[in-house]
Amino acid sequence: MGIVVRDLAGLGEWSAASALYRRVFGYDQPEFGISPRLLAALRENSGSVLGAFEPGGELVGFCYGFSAVDGGELYHYSQAAVVAAGAQGLGVGRRLKQAQAETARATGARTMRWTFDPYALRNAHFNLSVLGATAIRFLPDYYDDGTSDRLLVSWDLTGPHAVKGECVTVTAPAGEHIAAPGPADRAVLRRELAGQFAVGRLVRVERRDEHAVYTFERDTP
Repeated sequence: MGIVVRDLAGLGEWSAASALYRRVFGYDQPEFGISPRLLAALRENSGSVLGAFEPGGELVGFCYGFSAVDGGELYHYSQAAVVAAGAQGLGVGRRLKQAQAETARATGARTMRWTFDPYALRNAHFNLSVLGATAIRFLPDYYDDGTSDRLLVSWDLTGPHAVKGECVTVTAPAGEHIAAPGPADRAVLRRELAGQFAVGRLVRVERRDEHAVYTFERDTP
């Protein structure tokens, strides 16, 4: 397609990225927007502010993140990645993540983290199976709005994760795109996911015969 992925520069591109973010997620509340000035600051202070452009110059994808530390480990946190509706399914998201990984490596980070909806099956497949990240933590109601359970993933930037421990699975009914769409099934799945994350890491999510199968890796003694 001739898509070019590069750092965003200048008020016009930062503003276009902010507009694309709100359009893709359908945000109309001003508090959910991204300040172009924040993007400028991140770009100048070891953050990632990247865009994907069509040959004609239209911005069709955008991601941003920042450096962070957990227990002395430096990592890059990817706050958001969005792709315009007309460009989805064309590999733009993967190219953005790969470019963001290069930015992260340049800061000395060996891993990159982000969150995603644990019930969104396509996102789970992309993050865990396509990119090869591993979900390391369950974060119930992450945004304190009653509807924002999230999984925190860690992506090893030095090489693919090799599953070595014992594997156990959690199964739930699923629609075409969403696991446990009913409230009763969702409550059960939520409890089971929280319990499994206490002793393991999520390495794969698959849809099989109208069910979602979550595969966890547990450390072996």
